[in-house]
Amino acid sequence: MSRPDHLASVVAVALVVLATVLVGGFGLRISRTTSDFYVASRTVRPRLNAAAISGEYLSAASFLGIAGLVLVHGPDMLWYPVGYTAGYLVLLVFVAAPLRRSGAYTLPDFAEGRLQSRQVRRLVSVFVVGAGWLYLVPQLQGAGLTLQILTGAPGWLGDVLVASVVVIAVAAGGMRSITFVQVFQYWLKLTALLVPAIFLVLAWQGDGRPRVSFDEQLSVFRADHPLYATYGLIVATFLGTMGLPHVVVRFYTSPNGRDARRTTVAVLALVGAFYLLPPVYGALGRLYAPELMHGGDADAAVLLLPARVIGGLGGDLLGALIAGGAFAAFLSTASGLTMAVAGVITQDVFPSRGVRHFRLATLLAMAVPLAGSLLVSRVPVADAVGMAFAVSASSFCPLLVLGIWWRRLTPPGAIAGLLLGGGSALLSVGITVSGAVRPPGWPHALLAWPAVWSVPVGFLAMILVSLATPGRIPPGTNAAMTRFHLPEALTSGRER
Repeated sequence: MSRPDHLASVVAVALVVLATVLVGGFGLRISRTTSDFYVASRTVRPRLNAAAISGEYLSAASFLGIAGLVLVHGPDMLWYPVGYTAGYLVLLVFVAAPLRRSGAYTLPDFAEGRLQSRQVRRLVSVFVVGAGWLYLVPQLQGAGLTLQILTGAPGWLGDVLVASVVVIAVAAGGMRSITFVQVFQYWLKLTALLVPAIFLVLAWQGDGRPRVSFDEQLSVFRADHPLYATYGLIVATFLGTMGLPHVVVRFYTSPNGRDARRTTVAVLALVGAFYLLPPVYGALGRLYAPELMHGGDADAAVLLLPARVIGGLGGDLLGALIAGGAFAAFLSTASGLTMAVAGVITQDVFPSRGVRHFRLATLLAMAVPLAGSLLVSRVPVADAVGMAFAVSASSFCPLLVLGIWWRRLTPPGAIAGLLLGGGSALLSVGITVSGAVRPPGWPHALLAWPAVWSVPVGFLAMILVSLATPGRIPPGTNAAMTRFHLPEALTSGRER
């Protein structure tokens, strides 16, 4: 199998790692307070924040996984980028501005402020940490796969390298530092896919534009109920975005609710532009690397195509650029997730909330998923991330939507919805990953794509239990709802 030159790829990865540390060091120089570490003192303007959100959102699943899924399963997999992007429309309409106006640092802060319940806060903290760890594992495994394919290094080395760099960057400067890192990495990832794609398309035209055929493709989602699986994907990606802890925490960095909405609109444009590119690699992979369909390495199509199609020095250089972009994808998403999980651990586990405890929490936030990535068998990255979306959609989506828009939500209702909706989705994902239930058959389909039923379960449980406990409506509900839905100038006379 033709591979990019080892030396060029190693240099590219080393440059990305070095640039990440240097850019993070710049953020460290201006991180002075606890607020800087948690929410960059709420001073990140829309364009900068949108690039940072896009940088951390476009993960291994976006950079490698979508192309691999299109290669194996065909155009039906375009629901992934559609869902990943459209999720921000739901976020824009229902959540962005009220969430910023809540004044919270984290999702558990929001839950406690809205429902005035430490019990709800603790449960939300568990789900934030669980979803963050579930999302981190495929980032680390994707890094291991990338380094192994490009350089022949042991698979564990990429996992450890990404984990180490992320811990250094996050612990050094917190949110202020990570913001600059993620902005840099978004533009690097876009360039790393765009430039090789242009040359690959030109090479395809030079070959006489051979037709890409998807007549031969494996069963969609490796299940025998593809329509159900498609709906499971749509529900998970449309509704899961709003609850992803590393995405939500970035809206707390906006100066006010209006800027949070403007940030979301800009994210739609940036993410949408990026998602035009992975399907190109998937389609060309059908022509130039068809053996990847059956070899279990479909995620490697993006990495291997320049050497396969162009070859020579040009192919090596383009392959090195992609290698750098892939590592930027792992680093940026892992940084955001680690930041979100470390913030929750600091506030809800350690006895104080100082910078020293935040740095200790950063080590813990990365240690568990690193162990998981080394011990658990590799799952296709887009599939693994889709599972994290399902858990987020089933737990945080009902909590945020009802907490922001429904006055009658009560702490018992929130707890019931989190346990029944999010808990059932998390259990389903665990059973799927363990391989206890295998395809074909409805049991596997229902467990592998639980969002179709677990999201309604979460909403219904919150609504029904809240209606059954009207006496538990928090006394500060009216004040909280007013703060969520009125501009800051009308509620406080100043921007928070």
